[in-house]
Amino acid sequence: MPKYVIEREIPGAGNLSADELKAISQKSCSVLAKLGSSIQWHESYVTEDKIYCVYSAPNKDMIMEHAMQGGFPANRVEELKTMISPDTAL
Repeated sequence: MPKYVIEREIPGAGNLSADELKAISQKSCSVLAKLGSSIQWHESYVTEDKIYCVYSAPNKDMIMEHAMQGGFPANRVEELKTMISPDTAL
């Protein structure tokens, strides 16, 4: 199944409290439960004004549906083609 990186512009994201991040996570999980097992959230990275999320889904439309139902921005959605790490250099 394809993996996607979603860029969510959320001003002040880096200053969100643990409770706020928990609420966002709970909302995401409740939408995922409604959408079924064809979409999965792997992890997210919080920066100063953005959250970058990694999801698996059959297509970009499913990612956008999750964002719409959850009330989350999905300012940019890119399909991952491959991954590299320091191990790639070996």
